[in-house]
Amino acid sequence: MSSFDPNKLTVTIIPPASSSFPVEGRKYTLTHSDETGDLFLDIRYVYNELKINSKMRDEVIAQWSLTNDSHWFLAGKAYVDGGEYSKEQARVRHTIFLREMDTALKGIVNGDLPFYLHYPFLLDAPIYLYFESQFPEFRKIYSFNTPRMYLVRRAYHK
Repeated sequence: MSSFDPNKLTVTIIPPASSSFPVEGRKYTLTHSDETGDLFLDIRYVYNELKINSKMRDEVIAQWSLTNDSHWFLAGKAYVDGGEYSKEQARVRHTIFLREMDTALKGIVNGDLPFYLHYPFLLDAPIYLYFESQFPEFRKIYSFNTPRMYLVRRAYHK
């Protein structure tokens, strides 16, 4: 992934999801191409399992949720390992996910900009990502600030 280039982001909103619905349970599946650096974001009611490479497992998934006291947050997951990797391989994957999460979150947030026009308060909701791993030192929940932090200002030419 590396640095975020909005021109390398392809967004697909799969009906019945739209730019304004749903809010709760709105799901994002972000995948990428190692060869081209392109990002692919699917927005829908369920995660797009067909886009997830079962061998690489380098996707980032996330969804909008409500706490018990009605506060919004974006909850996501990155799959570090499930026992198929050595501890050192899991360490490398964990490090890569941490390094690339800025780009991934920019893809998710900027790929759904029309949604934030309908719900601007969500720009200040917290983002939490669970790193799934069999190794306790890599199995963590990280806070990644708010979507507002990942907005990318685009230059427009006349």
